[in-house]
Amino acid sequence: MNRRTKDSMREDMQRALHGRSLVLIGLMGAGKTTVGRRLAQRLDLPFADADHEIEQAAGKTIPDIFEDHGEEHFRDGERRVIARLLESGQQVIATGGGAYMNEHTRQKINDNAVSIWLRADFNLLMKRVRRRSHRPLLQNADPEAVMRKLIDERYPVYAAADLVVDSRDVPHNAIVKDVIEALLSFEGAQQ
Repeated sequence: MNRRTKDSMREDMQRALHGRSLVLIGLMGAGKTTVGRRLAQRLDLPFADADHEIEQAAGKTIPDIFEDHGEEHFRDGERRVIARLLESGQQVIATGGGAYMNEHTRQKINDNAVSIWLRADFNLLMKRVRRRSHRPLLQNADPEAVMRKLIDERYPVYAAADLVVDSRDVPHNAIVKDVIEALLSFEGAQQ
């Protein structure tokens, strides 16, 4: 893509978004952080990873927060951090998999951003999450059953997102391109 085309695309995106942030939602392993970083770079916007911000605010890792204080404490901090990020100017935000399940957080995202669900199938999610051992919700005897349960519980809620982009086993830049195309044709962004 030449410089003029990139500049034109960025201008089109800015007009379409009216200063709103882009918030990526989806299950662990969907590619929110990697796609989010690359999307922010393409759009010349700041990037924030909510999980990283939570760890910075707490001074400990997410697995340590879960172990020391429990999931409810983590979710409360997550809600506060995402609210702060949404009030910090236009950016691309990658959320944790459970963030959009909180009604308050979901409403805040819907009011202040364009939400994009990176939807991925079970096999792709498991392939990706098996590479890392830091997923507190999967630290049990049957992580596949947990993932299936999360899909059953969360996908109907994620479906409320403004846009759905399928995360596939392709280079992340292909997903970034899909997100940009979806955003450019998104009627709701024109409000």
